[in-house]
Amino acid sequence: MPIDLNADVGEHEDPAAAQLEAALFTTVTSVNIACGFHAGGPDLMRRTLALARETGVAAGAHPGFADRAGFGRATQALAPRAIENLVAYQVGALAALARAEGLALSHVKPHGAMYNQAARDEMVARAIVSAVRAVDPALRVYALAGSHLARAAETAGLRAVAEGFIDRGYRDDGSLVPRDEPGALVTDPAQAARRAVLLARDGVVVSVDGVRLALRVGTLCVHGDTPGAVAIARAARHALESAGLVVAVPAR
Repeated sequence: MPIDLNADVGEHEDPAAAQLEAALFTTVTSVNIACGFHAGGPDLMRRTLALARETGVAAGAHPGFADRAGFGRATQALAPRAIENLVAYQVGALAALARAEGLALSHVKPHGAMYNQAARDEMVARAIVSAVRAVDPALRVYALAGSHLARAAETAGLRAVAEGFIDRGYRDDGSLVPRDEPGALVTDPAQAARRAVLLARDGVVVSVDGVRLALRVGTLCVHGDTPGAVAIARAARHALESAGLVVAVPAR
């Protein structure tokens, strides 16, 4: 099976971020585009979709909570219908702009707190899946390996793609280390590249406490705002291909 390499993009308007993202698009195979609630907006969404079309990278929606001040990273206690409406609204908006750009969306990956809550909370996971299914049941759902979101997508008949992170630390239970704790980020390209190969080839990741966790993944993420993101992505892709792995978008 091929291994996908994805990045979260379309989250920053400044020219430096645009240059960084353009470099990422030459290395990754799929991107998750912010849909205007935690970051981004119609113009940036359209420009990012155009870049995906030009580079042949698969474009997906990256919906989050309405939290621009906190970049979508603050936990929110919302009713299932409110979460469903938030996700459907954002995915639908990006899908419309994608059609205008001559593209079809590939997948949906929740952002930040929404992603983490869906990993551990079945109610949140089912609300997200319900929204995706209503907008387009052909969309894949990128979800933390072993999470409630992955299971909810599969139960609903959607294509769940288990995700691993090469630039984030793991706890012993398979969850991600919170960003305000030591070990949350992996910024050394060589370390991230080794992690990419271990995850893709062996289905293993080592937690911050040294525990080997079994995680079968179909896609690997590097965050566009991680320091050195381009170097990390390039090192990971080189290491994956050197190990004989095919780097490509997940099969339907």
